[in-house]
Amino acid sequence: MTKLDARELRNCFGKFATGITVITSVAKHGAKIGLTVNSFSSLSIDPPMILWSLDNRSLNLEELKEASHFAVNVLASDQVEISNNFASPAEDKFRGIETLEGQFGMPLLKDTVAFLECINVHQYPGGDHTIFVGEVRDFAITNKKPLLYANGQYGLAVRHPSNNYSEKTDT
Repeated sequence: MTKLDARELRNCFGKFATGITVITSVAKHGAKIGLTVNSFSSLSIDPPMILWSLDNRSLNLEELKEASHFAVNVLASDQVEISNNFASPAEDKFRGIETLEGQFGMPLLKDTVAFLECINVHQYPGGDHTIFVGEVRDFAITNKKPLLYANGQYGLAVRHPSNNYSEKTDT
């Protein structure tokens, strides 16, 4: 098998538009953890489960593996600065960021599209990443527009012109 060009493969993966989330949690010693993630996906409705992945080189990996819960904060289109903040190597990523305390003590970011509070139920090896699976225990949604990421750039979701539902009928 020929070796794949890693840069071109990354560019290929980047063609798939994703939403932007910030995973938040609390370490065993009480410090807040937060990092930008675009690998979030729904997994199951019954039971309600989600997954996301984290680079094995992350300084937060062990703390997140040990955390009992985590929250997925789905960022809104006006939260690019928050995405950049939590993607940075800053020591205190929560400085100047407004949060609420979730049902399970997780820091929840204000004004997001949605949040999901999860029990940290499984972690699996996935190449150079670790896959986290969470069981959703609480969530909330708003009508805000989500922040997207594709081709190495932020983007916005807009309605496709074919979505004229008033003219369509069920057959």
